[in-house]
Amino acid sequence: MHQSRLPVMEIKKAYDIEHMCSTHGIQHELWPLDDVDAKKAKFPCCLVWTPLPVVSWLAPFIGHVGICREDGVILDFAGSNFVNVDDFAFGAVARYLQLDRKQCCFTPNLGSHTCKHGYKHAEFGTAITWDDALQSSTRYIEHKTYNLFTCNSHSFVANFLNRICYGGSMHWNMINVAALVLLKGHWVDAMSVLKSFLPFLLVLCLGVYMVGWPFVVALFSFSSLLLLWFVLGTYCFKTLLEC
Repeated sequence: MHQSRLPVMEIKKAYDIEHMCSTHGIQHELWPLDDVDAKKAKFPCCLVWTPLPVVSWLAPFIGHVGICREDGVILDFAGSNFVNVDDFAFGAVARYLQLDRKQCCFTPNLGSHTCKHGYKHAEFGTAITWDDALQSSTRYIEHKTYNLFTCNSHSFVANFLNRICYGGSMHWNMINVAALVLLKGHWVDAMSVLKSFLPFLLVLCLGVYMVGWPFVVALFSFSSLLLLWFVLGTYCFKTLLEC
């Protein structure tokens, strides 16, 4: 029995329509975000930061970070096998940076890669939306043991940014995640600045009053050693900070 075949042009037209619909579906996910609402702790697609008790009093550049869903809910790695949802550990957000979803590589399939990493990105783990990537990173980090010096909240955010290949990079780590929010982040308000630096200034003044200038040297040495640990662990001895 004779079977009719679809003309090549018809097949191509059908493929183009299917491809267009697929692409339109992915683009449709980038709906407009709500405004940042610090009072309600809603920071859509933001990287958020807050100082850590005691540690930030001695080294104010050290803090706790989280990453937010598209609806503004904060997720943060706050303890072993545990990711906080809508309950930012260690207090209210002090600094935030809203990230651009257009700088992400959302890949429904291998043929749709928009980043330069291609299959390497696929092997690491891809996602089709912002929240999909965040859910995958959450599942990954929930099997990790929390440690301030080796596997912390910055590790969770770095895993997420690598998963979406943010800014075309898959080399996000503790150092550049911290630098991103500290150098480009916006303060929520004046009280946030005060909350971040007042304890450090009080400790500094009290230390100078009781011990003298050697306390300043000791404090500077502590901060330098802490920074050196993260830099060496990140760039020289990568197995130290594997998470």
